[in-house]
Amino acid sequence: MSRFWHTEPLVGFDIESTGINPESDRIVTAAVLRVGPQRSDNAEDNAIRWKAVDRYGWVADPGVEIPEAAAAVHGITTERARMIGRSARRVVQEIAITLAEHVDEGTPIVTMNAPYDFTMLDRELRRHGHPTLAELAGREPIVVDPLVLDRQVDRYRRGKRNLGALSEHYGVRLDGAHEAAADALAAVRVSVEIATRYPAVRETPLAELHVLQQGWARKQADGLREYLAARGRDASGVHGHWPLIPRQGVAK
Repeated sequence: MSRFWHTEPLVGFDIESTGINPESDRIVTAAVLRVGPQRSDNAEDNAIRWKAVDRYGWVADPGVEIPEAAAAVHGITTERARMIGRSARRVVQEIAITLAEHVDEGTPIVTMNAPYDFTMLDRELRRHGHPTLAELAGREPIVVDPLVLDRQVDRYRRGKRNLGALSEHYGVRLDGAHEAAADALAAVRVSVEIATRYPAVRETPLAELHVLQQGWARKQADGLREYLAARGRDASGVHGHWPLIPRQGVAK
């Protein structure tokens, strides 16, 4: 079988948090999982790939109240986080170390809407006095973002493009949406499906694909700003940074 990046090992990463602002909100749960290579074109071999997944998961006590709206999404209340969660300082460090091991070996990190998860992890690392992910790994991560890929390969499709919508569109099973491990695995599977359907995506070397996604994300943000401005809507929160929003101030 032909070997392209989507048939090689991939690492999924997902965070569930106290809110939607990666600068100031906190990690509540997170998952990092490794999907092994596709060994052949045989359907049974491919099925085994998705069953034999190495999973790492965390629950943190974020040290702040978890809003009811956030708890309703991921199921972790303030009381439960305090009961079963470990210190945020330790959890954040372990997430970064686990990711750094995969980054160091050159495995791409697959993350849906990468600027959210990578920025939140980065700010939490800074908040707790830890090195950045790139410092731990000795290199910047290579990232695959199914949201950016989907917007690029199918620009004019109407409708939502959240993970649930992408999973449905690409025929990927998503059990337990907003559970970090389920979302991380679905993001990997959607990315594989996009690469399977679009030769230009799968045939692009990973380092080049990473750079392309940076450019695509900027253009996609420009398009969204234009769309919002034409309708008199606020576009001040739209940015084109990918896969990480540059550091400025970090909320305490």
